[in-house]
Amino acid sequence: QVQLVESGGGLVQPGGSLRLSCTASGFNLDNYAIGWFRQAPGKEREGVACISSSGDSTYVADSVNGRFTISRDNAQNTVYLQMNRLKPKDTAVYYCAADVSGICNIPYDYWGQGTQVTVSS
Repeated sequence: QVQLVESGGGLVQPGGSLRLSCTASGFNLDNYAIGWFRQAPGKEREGVACISSSGDSTYVADSVNGRFTISRDNAQNTVYLQMNRLKPKDTAVYYCAADVSGICNIPYDYWGQGTQVTVSS
């Protein structure tokens, strides 16, 4: 079994915060870069953030820069996406994906099933 499982999604009011988790089962995340992606209804999937295997490099999309932060805890085999000052346009299914190159290269090798984030009053 090789899988990624996202958790932490839910319903939040505009201006609120959520922290998403991406946990690996069946393999160790130490050698993988992890990216977060999202897909809103009727829209194409877009990249949100990525963190290198070492954690030394992070990348955040312009649309969420200053509001979202990506981090990792290899001891817990988990990568996080902290989302602050959420807006209705952030509503989407959020996915994490693992890249064996370790440096946020495409294509990604493994994908999770996604977790729903809904920002609404």
